[in-house]
Amino acid sequence: MNLFTPNHVKLLNSCYPPTSSLLTAGPEYSPNSHELSRLTYYASNHPGKLAKIAGELEKRLKAECKKAKSGNIRSRASLLISLSIFRSLATECRRDIALLSPSLIGSVDYTLASLLMDLEVTARAATVFTAWTTYTNGHLIGADSNMTKDYLSILKQFATLSCSISSDQETQNRTRLIGLAALTAALNSEALYNDIGNFGTQVSIILCPIMVILFETPLSTLDDQFSAVKDSSASPYLAEFRTRPALERRAASIHIHVDGDKGPSSSDVSDASLHALFSLLNHANGAQLGYIMQSSFDNLDSLQKWSEYDHCCWYAQRVAEWAQYQYRYVVPTWLVDRLLSQPESPGSTVLYQTLVAMVTSVFSAPTPLINLSSSDIMSNLLTLMLRCISINPEDVTLPALVECISSLGCHVYYSDQIQDLAGELVGRLVSIEVQGVLGRDKATSLQTRSSAIRCLLEGLLGLVRAANANERVESADETSKRCSPEPKSRTSLDTSRLERTDERASRRTRVPPDIWQDTLSLLCDSDPLVREECSNALVYYITQEMPKHGESSEPAAVKPMRRIADTFRHHVGVHPSIGDSGSKFLNSVHAYLYILATSPTLGISPSVVGNARLSSYDDSSSNAPPPIISDLHHDLGENRSAPSPSSNRRSIGGHNVSRARKESLVLGLLERTPSQYTTSAKASEEDYAHLLKILTTIQSRMPLHGLLTGIPMILALNAALNTQDIDINLLHRIVTIKTVIAHVWLVIGQVWKLQDLVNLAEKAIKNLSSFPNKGTTEGFPLDSHTLGIDVDEALSLVTSSQAVQEAFGMDQEGLTRRVMVKWTPELALRDFENSSAYETTLRGDGISPLLKISPALMHIENISLQSLTRSTRGLGVTDLREALEGRSSMSNPALARPPSVSTLDHASSSFMGGDAHLRLTQTRSRSRAAKKRPGPSGNGEVRDVLARLGISKQNSNLLKSTFPALQKSN
Repeated sequence: MNLFTPNHVKLLNSCYPPTSSLLTAGPEYSPNSHELSRLTYYASNHPGKLAKIAGELEKRLKAECKKAKSGNIRSRASLLISLSIFRSLATECRRDIALLSPSLIGSVDYTLASLLMDLEVTARAATVFTAWTTYTNGHLIGADSNMTKDYLSILKQFATLSCSISSDQETQNRTRLIGLAALTAALNSEALYNDIGNFGTQVSIILCPIMVILFETPLSTLDDQFSAVKDSSASPYLAEFRTRPALERRAASIHIHVDGDKGPSSSDVSDASLHALFSLLNHANGAQLGYIMQSSFDNLDSLQKWSEYDHCCWYAQRVAEWAQYQYRYVVPTWLVDRLLSQPESPGSTVLYQTLVAMVTSVFSAPTPLINLSSSDIMSNLLTLMLRCISINPEDVTLPALVECISSLGCHVYYSDQIQDLAGELVGRLVSIEVQGVLGRDKATSLQTRSSAIRCLLEGLLGLVRAANANERVESADETSKRCSPEPKSRTSLDTSRLERTDERASRRTRVPPDIWQDTLSLLCDSDPLVREECSNALVYYITQEMPKHGESSEPAAVKPMRRIADTFRHHVGVHPSIGDSGSKFLNSVHAYLYILATSPTLGISPSVVGNARLSSYDDSSSNAPPPIISDLHHDLGENRSAPSPSSNRRSIGGHNVSRARKESLVLGLLERTPSQYTTSAKASEEDYAHLLKILTTIQSRMPLHGLLTGIPMILALNAALNTQDIDINLLHRIVTIKTVIAHVWLVIGQVWKLQDLVNLAEKAIKNLSSFPNKGTTEGFPLDSHTLGIDVDEALSLVTSSQAVQEAFGMDQEGLTRRVMVKWTPELALRDFENSSAYETTLRGDGISPLLKISPALMHIENISLQSLTRSTRGLGVTDLREALEGRSSMSNPALARPPSVSTLDHASSSFMGGDAHLRLTQTRSRSRAAKKRPGPSGNGEVRDVLARLGISKQNSNLLKSTFPALQKSN
């Protein structure tokens, strides 16, 4: 038996009013203020006694809870006073709150477990918990297992209150607000962030009621509330979190009600939930945001809310927007990872569709997502889409996946981003085009391949469209900012610098033609749906995306042609085909369109063509690159810079089997293209409509490039139609193509304001339209030469135009010679730079620009570079070198013969018969050539060669060295 009572117990007992007056202590139920001050003063000055005081108070509180739970009113009143004492001790002894923490947390947990639905007791317990969360450093969470267990139990009980359901709406709202207030205090406490191991557990508990409330609230209400969340705080004390030292903070009080106030509404509850969510996201770093995303997924699973499509998208957008700026990329990354983690089941599930929509909504929102690995996201989405197609080529979620891929274009953070993403898409496109998709059902392999190609094309087109749309929006925003009144303190120098920065930030690199090049072969695909999709994508690319160096940004009717010509010559020189990737691309477009219009076979299977030729790509058999491919696609589809020997060997060694097979496909298409049009052509009426749309788009959007690349193809196509041995069916097809040709001439006349050409084309179109579609052709001659427009007259009208001549800086004779150059699909794919007629009429010296690199590059093992410098002339540098007996190589290093394989001494493989076009012939070695070389020639032989080359005294400057500095030093 204790003969005396400890001082701290006396001080604690004196804080309670007499037992007889406990029932009249309401509604405040507060301890005696004077005695409470003495207790807190004693506790703050004797930290060693603090644990004993807290232990004694905890023992008394648990006894009161048991009696109050049984209905004892006095014990309930005493319980409320005990909770107030605990709060005062936590507030006044904040320096040593760790000594109070185990007893305080245990007492709050026991109180909630006993009287959870007593709102007055719960509110008082929440106030004690809020005081502790305000001042604690959280070090005991995770370190003290018992206290951690009690703490998590408290969170669960407040989470239960936050989403409680009651028949009385006002009671339900009050209950939820008490729970949300306590959870918000925990979200703003160091207890949440101190231990990363318990962070995920706490967040999972806290997020559940928040998401329940948000998903119960109409989106219209949420939209009205969320914009004001950043500008206000749920409590002025919570706003001080992390901005003031713990000892200077003030803990918020939680009350059940205020007399005279109207009860809280559902809008107040949703507003409190939004504030709690904002507090959580605003403080989380990258790793913590990952836990938040995982907890969100877990809660959506347990609550079965994936079917609420709109709310899920809204939630994903808000999480991304309210997360810290540098960590927002975590949100779409986790969403895509969750998509990839789904089992290989049909994508029609609600969960799958909602996740795709959430990713799209995040990317489509204007919220910046810096540090986003767009390439990885693109690769994962493409893998996911192809997986769905392999399971079901008609999956209902494919359009949503395509839209998701396209939405990546809304976020451009470096100049080449869209270019890189487009390259990723085109790379997959090449692989699928020649290899197909590995599906489970071989019977649907063609359907699977077609679906994959069309989805990839739609994604590529959507990506560019989204980037352009986003660029226009940003440009409009910047314009409005510049037009708004500026503060007077800003100087003109600051303003101009800001404008230059905004201008620079809004720019992005356009997708270059060499990337889009690999999609052109799909114009000749066997599937009409693929051909249609490719045509639509190409038209948009030429219209909106393709770099138009030298072309006018305004229609010809607005901008004078002289100004167009000046701009054109400023950017690409007089002749756009020299080193102009745009002309090379358009040459390829016209080549594939010619094949589409005339070929009897479309979409040759790679197994048919590739197996017969893949042996020619074997690096072990020959060091030469694929014969036509080095000119066709390595010129057009890859970087034009000279590759290193190692990278060149890798490319030839077969590291890209898909590209090699595609090249064999192009070879097969070229071989099967007839010289004369026949009834076996596979193009349909829809194909000719797409062909016309592409040709007219080129002429209207790129009039300068269009003339040089389009007219030679039109002339060749028209010549292929001029045949005498025709029947009724063939004549109908010829009329269709002649109509296409007439419409192209009509557009050319309209663009260049050539009224005579317009009249000529309109007359031809009118005559062709009167040709009967079916039945007899009586009254119409079965002679294709007399049908359609007179191309000779049309060509004369174009070349005689002063505007056209000024645009190209050429007279009528030179312009006629340029556009009447021999044209075939193969030469077009190789580009006019390598054709004999082009060399003769425009270049003179016959030296490819690829030779005008440092001579040292010509002495390295660079098979790719040597193959690109193949000459197509019978008379050229070799003849001049032989005439000069090697003196030129000493005076001009650019003309020196490389010591390894070279093709400068050979005519183009396209002019060789048999299998010569399938291989490259090595030149003789220098030693053997030196032995067989004849003696010195006379000056007459040199003059003769110069005369045959068209070089006289007045134009002898063409023989000047390409590298004058090197020549002078030698």
